[in-house]
Amino acid sequence: MERLVNYFEHIPSAHRGLILVGGITLFWLIESAAPLFRFEQTEPGYRKWHHAGINIFFTITTIIVNTVLAFLLLRTSDWTVQHGVGLLQWVQLPLWVEAIMGLLVLDLVGAWFPHWAEHKVTFLWRFHLIHHTDTHIDTTTANRHHPGESVIRFVFTLVAVLLTGAPMWLVFLYQALSVVLSQFNHANIELPRWADRLLGLVIVTPNMHHVHHHYVLPVTNTNYGNIFPYWDRLFGTYHEMAGRDLHYGIDTHPHQHEHSQLGNLLKIPFQTYRPPVGEPATSQKIGSDQLNTADR
Repeated sequence: MERLVNYFEHIPSAHRGLILVGGITLFWLIESAAPLFRFEQTEPGYRKWHHAGINIFFTITTIIVNTVLAFLLLRTSDWTVQHGVGLLQWVQLPLWVEAIMGLLVLDLVGAWFPHWAEHKVTFLWRFHLIHHTDTHIDTTTANRHHPGESVIRFVFTLVAVLLTGAPMWLVFLYQALSVVLSQFNHANIELPRWADRLLGLVIVTPNMHHVHHHYVLPVTNTNYGNIFPYWDRLFGTYHEMAGRDLHYGIDTHPHQHEHSQLGNLLKIPFQTYRPPVGEPATSQKIGSDQLNTADR
């Protein structure tokens, strides 16, 4: 465990970049060999590299935002450790317990909660909407975030570090897991039922997260998890749906020029707000009152 702590405490920037690029490369190869959807067969105009190019652009802007603001994360983490602020600083725990507890809280406060909030608060949704306009979900979709959303998510991560009192090695470990698992659960693959059930006990799987990208409410407001699958079950936002029944995208921006042109995607948060259409009242009901079609 000490070796793991030491590695992430001094992880070179090149290694962090390799984790990002390596993850995309690995899952790109897997989904190319055994895809859930063969988009090129159902949509003649689909080009995988063109689609990836848009998402890679947003990946680069995310990297830029996080790099520019990284000093705030470092200062916050160092301050919490030096002044004994945060959950992990108030109790002495074995390193492995500290890692698990820290990752759980960072995932809840830094990923699940902001994701939920982005679906409930109109201002935040305007930026998060770009992520949901993707009609061809694959591993590159993981980093399809408007620069404004990258800033929003960074702020929530900062709050999570402050609340947990997470040392920097734990922050880097969390970010590495978050990047790789997001690439995994967006990948254009579907696991066999037994593998999904097994892996789904500890991490968010593609089968689970793809449901979140179904194009209409109330399904869109389910399965917010990034690393751990527990929060959606705990807060009543978990939903299952067969992969072949999914229709990706978002009902408010169905036209190709709206979700496939970079210039328009950058402008969406500043355009006139479009309320979600949602499924007809006769459609199958799921969840509870939290999944009301008026939410967003």
